[in-house]
Amino acid sequence: MELDKFIPHSIETNSSFETELVGDVKAGFPSPAEDIREKLDLIKLLVRHRASTFFFRVDGVSMVDSGMDEGDILIVDRAIDPYNNCKAICYIDGEYTVKRVEMVDGKVRLMPANELKTAYKPIVITAENNFIVWGVVSWVIKKM
Repeated sequence: MELDKFIPHSIETNSSFETELVGDVKAGFPSPAEDIREKLDLIKLLVRHRASTFFFRVDGVSMVDSGMDEGDILIVDRAIDPYNNCKAICYIDGEYTVKRVEMVDGKVRLMPANELKTAYKPIVITAENNFIVWGVVSWVIKKM
């Protein structure tokens, strides 16, 4: 997919998804449900910069060891500056991919995270590559 043809959709400025938070749930011994419920706005919880936040569905298994399984939804924020070891949507030579961005001594490598598949190799970025870090992954919504 070419960069100029890639037009993701952002969240509407006035949008929200409010629901009722039932309460905390113990991951140990069960406890009775609490009667007190609070309102939970998922957009406010998951999105810091509405105009620069986009959603992607994971297609593939190169990042499973980073908690990104096929079918999961990635929340990607373009307002966050890329940093060493961030997970990000990257554009390289006409294609988009999600990888861990390794930045060391002015060099950039895109690192896969699937120990079971040796087919996924690091991608070393050179001056010849058409490359940008398109946006940083801020949340992963898991498909169970």
